Amino acid sequence: MTTIQKKAANPAAHLSPEDVEEIGRRLDEIRQSVLDTRGERDAAYIRRVIDAQRKLELGSRAVLLFSILPPAWVVGTTGLAIAKIIENMEIGHNVMHGQWDWMRDPKIHSTTWEWDNASPADQWKHSHNELHHTYTNVVGKDNDLGYGIMRVDEEQRWHPMYLAQPLWNFINACFFEYGIAAYDLELGKNLASKKRRSSPDFKARAKVTLKKIRNQMTKDYVLHPLLSGPSALTTLSANFTANLVRNLWTHSVIMCGHFPEGVETFEKTSIDGETRGEWYLRQMLGSANISGSQAMHFMTGNLSHQVEHHLFPDLPSNRYAEIAPQVRALFDEYGLRYHSAPLVAQVASAWHKVFRLSLPNGFMEAPASSVTLLATKRGRRELRRRPAA
Repeated sequence: MTTIQKKAANPAAHLSPEDVEEIGRRLDEIRQSVLDTRGERDAAYIRRVIDAQRKLELGSRAVLLFSILPPAWVVGTTGLAIAKIIENMEIGHNVMHGQWDWMRDPKIHSTTWEWDNASPADQWKHSHNELHHTYTNVVGKDNDLGYGIMRVDEEQRWHPMYLAQPLWNFINACFFEYGIAAYDLELGKNLASKKRRSSPDFKARAKVTLKKIRNQMTKDYVLHPLLSGPSALTTLSANFTANLVRNLWTHSVIMCGHFPEGVETFEKTSIDGETRGEWYLRQMLGSANISGSQAMHFMTGNLSHQVEHHLFPDLPSNRYAEIAPQVRALFDEYGLRYHSAPLVAQVASAWHKVFRLSLPNGFMEAPASSVTLLATKRGRRELRRRPAA
């Protein structure tokens, strides 16, 4: 191992326990500063976004009634894809996180919102809000890490089936909404056990999911095409294309936030007895941002600020850009890497990792700056053993 690799292997080894808790205290102050200043400006923002998204979707579907004409197909499909991305990412994802519950608007509330997606809102909120954000990048606990179908760390035992993981990942990207529904249901684990698949709870949840999928498919692939009359087939293809674009975009954004080279993963035992400061530190080391324009941030649902989102998942998404410089300054002050790169670079890095981990260790080099699970365990153990400074 080179000197550079050794330095990268312990991203938090230079921090004392007091440092970690001070980082947590400082981050709590940043969070509170946003909570104290939420108000009409923020409420107006989300209402404006919802209104614009609905008008864009309605207008695009109207144009697709004439999709037998190529220009109408292109315009309508483009508009519908954008509308679906905005609804899923900047609206649905963030509303269901409870970011706007403080408004006490029953129409824009985490308990009432149902999104344009195959996964039922209640099941998604459990797997995402309760599990993913609690166990961010903990191997075996966080289903968002590799979606439960990929090898995500060098210490996971390699098996020949992993050779196909680039293919599985691509298929999952194309049909991502159904992949989300499947692991919200914990489909693999439940189907593997006769006792689990026959349980009333699983059957009830599966029934709800199948109903949601049926409703989604009826809307996009039956009702809307039939309303288009002579344009039925071209409208059907437009809806399929819009869903495909939405799925590929969403998958790419999420991969960029969790899976590029250098983003930390954690073993289950490393979070035993985890303090508030250590939880914050895990979010800092286990997330990556996408740099870019304001429009790009908007189209990612502000998940381009994945570091800030993982630190503060319940803060309004429109405030992440505002607090990002403060968060980055804290990284710099404590000598931690703030992982941020343009979209193309992050997508390429994430796919590099998918291919690298599909092979036995040593067949494909990891970048010198990447941090492995082994490094994380060593760093956490050293951190806990260190006496107070």
